[in-house]
Amino acid sequence: MNVMNKAAETKYLSRFRQVFDYIDQHLDEDLSVETLSAVAVFSHYHFHRQFSEIFGISVHKYVQLVRLKRATHTLAFRDHGRIIDLALACGYEGPEAFSRAFRKMLGQSPSAFKDDPLWTSWYSSYQAVHTIRIKHMQLEHTVESVQILDVAPIKIAVLEHHGAPDRISDSIRQFIDWRRQHRLPPGVSATFNIFYSDPHQTRPADYRLDLCAAVTCDIAEDNEFGIVNRTIPGGRCAVLRHVGSDDNLEQTIRFIYAEWLPQSGEALRDFPLYVQRVKFFPDVPEHEVIIDVFLPIQ
Repeated sequence: MNVMNKAAETKYLSRFRQVFDYIDQHLDEDLSVETLSAVAVFSHYHFHRQFSEIFGISVHKYVQLVRLKRATHTLAFRDHGRIIDLALACGYEGPEAFSRAFRKMLGQSPSAFKDDPLWTSWYSSYQAVHTIRIKHMQLEHTVESVQILDVAPIKIAVLEHHGAPDRISDSIRQFIDWRRQHRLPPGVSATFNIFYSDPHQTRPADYRLDLCAAVTCDIAEDNEFGIVNRTIPGGRCAVLRHVGSDDNLEQTIRFIYAEWLPQSGEALRDFPLYVQRVKFFPDVPEHEVIIDVFLPIQ
């Protein structure tokens, strides 16, 4: 492909990027083909074919899955997930139509999912959106965006997740239950994840991630949740703020390892990369999620 054609392709795809951003920012509003084609400045007569031919999924299905992601996260991780509210937010006229579509997509009713989510079906359904976001919603970090901070030691309560990454949501539910019992919501107790493994380089059975909450006192280690006491050691860290969906968090992590670190002259400390979750989905729209990435350095 020559330079001119490549530039034209980049410009063409950027118009779809505007559509993806618009969808994330207007999930509760009209997201018809007419509305989205106007965002992209394409004719609505052709937009649905353009979208499906490039991304392998219809624009209607894409919107449905993004809305459904918010619904499933609200049902699984929040107390206020009323079915009728979620149905309306997903563009359905009532809970019956929403429940039928939900069951068709995930094999569970919304109420059954709330009680005991079958995440495998959800991840399988959402994979097409995940792939599109990784490929087409590229983040634009700069070396200058990375700060070097001296971080004080942080006492944490930890739930260790061992096993396949697609089972993390079950561990998150367990950790949320523990936090609720101990009245340690994110507004009171800072939330961290410690990444011991790269999911692309580790067998699913060997994958490990720590779910952490900052605490001021020790937690009894014989608790039913398996919570243990740990400390994130103090020291220098390179810190890069990630804004947006978890779908693209790997891009931010890749940038700090592959772009910033080789240019920085810094050496790594013997402690894994970790993140602090500052603003959470579905409490805020995905484009407003904030995650600070900490790379421990000497």
